[in-house]
Amino acid sequence: MAQALEVQVGKALLARGWWLAVAESCTGGLVGHRLTQVPGSSAYFLGGIIAYANSAKMALLGVREETLVQYGAVSERVALQMARGARRALGADVAVAVTGIAGPGGASPGKPVGLTWLAVVTPQGERSRRHVWRGNRAHNKERSARAALVLLMEAMGKRG
Repeated sequence: MAQALEVQVGKALLARGWWLAVAESCTGGLVGHRLTQVPGSSAYFLGGIIAYANSAKMALLGVREETLVQYGAVSERVALQMARGARRALGADVAVAVTGIAGPGGASPGKPVGLTWLAVVTPQGERSRRHVWRGNRAHNKERSARAALVLLMEAMGKRG
């Protein structure tokens, strides 16, 4: 029987001796919640920053105002800055970030409901991924949280 994704993430982090931090916007803490459902997660999970408003992204994660103005909160550049900021703020080895439009409102030209950007920053480098989910708010949040864990696994050389 396959192990839950959260368990796989924990084992991979422990195997590397890495500490994880998360930065969340549209998922509102769901990634951190999933991680802490695993007993013993305090051995690899430092914590997370839920930065929903742009002002919080700037103050807590160091996202640049210029980046928000030029690219918008739901963009690859902001996701990467969020991950870098969480890694720095919490002193983690690796950080994952998620920013998106959960819906049902919030869409704009070129940025539909369901658009999500994810980013992971590790000691070896950075990666990002774009998704567009086609569900309701709860579905979009769940898919985004799962996709963040999958991207984290991939960044550690594992299949999620």
